[in-house]
Amino acid sequence: MLEAADVFSKQGAIARQLPDYAVREQQLELATAIARAMADEESLICEAGTGTGKTFAYLVPALMSGKKIIISTGTKHLQDQLFYKDLPVVSRALGLPVNTTLLKGRANYLCKFRLVEYEKHNRAMPVQLQDSLVSIKHWSAQTATGDLTELADLPENSPVQSGITSTADNCLGQDCEFYDECFVLKARRNANEADLVIVNHHLLMADLALRDTGFGEVLPKASFIIFDEAHQLPELAADFFGSTVSSRQLLELINDTRAAYLSDANDVPGFTEIPDVLQTSLQKFRLTLGNSDRRSAWLEVSVDKSISGTFDVLYEKLAALESALDQLSSRSKSLENCWKRAGNLLGMLKDFRERESDEFVQWLESRGHGFLLHQTPLDISSIFQQHLSQHECQCIYTSATLAVGDDFSHFAGQLGLNEIKSQTWPSPFDYQKQALLYLPENMPEPGEPAYTSAVINAALPVIQASQGHAFILFTSHRALREATDLIKNKLDYPILVQGDAPRTELLETFRRTKHAVLLGTSSFWEGVDVKGQALSSVIIDKLPFAAPDDPVFRARAVKMQEQGINPFMDYQLPQAIIVLKQGVGRLIRDMNDYGVLMICDPRLRSKSYGKKFLNSLPRMNITGNIADVENFFITRV
Repeated sequence: MLEAADVFSKQGAIARQLPDYAVREQQLELATAIARAMADEESLICEAGTGTGKTFAYLVPALMSGKKIIISTGTKHLQDQLFYKDLPVVSRALGLPVNTTLLKGRANYLCKFRLVEYEKHNRAMPVQLQDSLVSIKHWSAQTATGDLTELADLPENSPVQSGITSTADNCLGQDCEFYDECFVLKARRNANEADLVIVNHHLLMADLALRDTGFGEVLPKASFIIFDEAHQLPELAADFFGSTVSSRQLLELINDTRAAYLSDANDVPGFTEIPDVLQTSLQKFRLTLGNSDRRSAWLEVSVDKSISGTFDVLYEKLAALESALDQLSSRSKSLENCWKRAGNLLGMLKDFRERESDEFVQWLESRGHGFLLHQTPLDISSIFQQHLSQHECQCIYTSATLAVGDDFSHFAGQLGLNEIKSQTWPSPFDYQKQALLYLPENMPEPGEPAYTSAVINAALPVIQASQGHAFILFTSHRALREATDLIKNKLDYPILVQGDAPRTELLETFRRTKHAVLLGTSSFWEGVDVKGQALSSVIIDKLPFAAPDDPVFRARAVKMQEQGINPFMDYQLPQAIIVLKQGVGRLIRDMNDYGVLMICDPRLRSKSYGKKFLNSLPRMNITGNIADVENFFITRV
């Protein structure tokens, strides 16, 4: 039987598969700790700094354990990397014939029923979409998995994709004529038979939240679940264990109702007016919310009589549709499904007509042409534990950012992980030699109107010293927009801005474009891996505290104060530290990387809590002198 020390040694099994493999003591210790937890059937929280190689560190003991394992990742991209790149290397190294499979959410698989219906009711689509549909039909007759990633020519944001995939709402389950050919069902059967299943957090959370609702939502039972990028779990759990009604859900119901009526009940006169009137009321409600994007507590929004009035009309028109569908539901499974969906949405809208409970906060989010009505639990610890207990397993929680210093209480408390062992392993990178932390002096306070302008002016010399090759990370879209206008005419380097192209496309452009500068917000703070000179400086505008006017934070803060808890010290501060660590982790991604981290926020020096931030970052030299930054790059050219 192989031991972890043999696998990760200089002449070990991994090194024989990867010629450039570097031995890391932290990786061996992490793998040993996970193997011990699995042998003892105990849960474990483990923070492993950037560069530890935590993927191999949990894959090796997982494959060697002989147990049924589910690995849940933060993104579909990491899920694919695990299955197609890392897992084959470890499997070959260990020489273990383990049955593994990849399981994604149903939105990633073709639904044959929806494909037929989409073609039937969209005959007047643009030529480009018609070409996509012809390609999809040809592929659908050949594919063994139905995984849409096989369609390289289908854009991620193609309107066709939502039309040819199912949701938990519109899936017909065993009543579907294509049930025996269902790709989602086939993927689930493979997962049940596999020794190791790789999923992502969204799918796992959907499974926990919808475990008893029927077809296609239940993952196989496992001995262990390994949560990679576990720092994302509290926020995701709050989303999935709450409820949301969106304009998109309502519009999809309207469109599906029209299609089902035309197929199965078009002899009923006058029915088409009902979904038409509902769609009009949906549009009027969105218009009353205003043109700008917003996040507001529902109690505050609903005092506006124009908003509450159009909301009541929306509710009444949805109730009328539900009642009309009730009369037609026996005509077909599609009409019955629409009737059930209308009832579920009506029930959720009803919650917003009544007073919210002390356990949830109701809030409105409007963006673009749509809106979402959220009901979010204020404390998800007991809910998470209650749902997780259905798996009857132990868990490994790992990420590069779970602790504040060596303290895991913030992360553990959010998920109700009481009396679970925890441990940290620092990054193997030599930040003292590879990095420099620059804290510019004489910066204004972040709340001042000229702050973003001061950030750009202070950042320009750093960008010049690194010859571009820079990320500038902002804590708000407003600051991003303002900074974009300020910087465009001040640099000769290529400027890339979040929102100008899809995230993956922007990153690929950044990697292959010499001297590029990328400006981004939250989605670029984590999960971005750019090795080498392409990224030599990371500039952060301010400490990433939760917005004080965020409706969820405000409601949680009130509840914490009622319980005698300090919302700033016990929630806002540790949460901001974890987010900052994610942003800092973009800089050094390899043993040969080097770069400057610039944090513009003067509160790192002026406030007592600034030390908590600095003590949670990797140990590196700190300067307030731009000349030190320039010398840092000169000595590495």
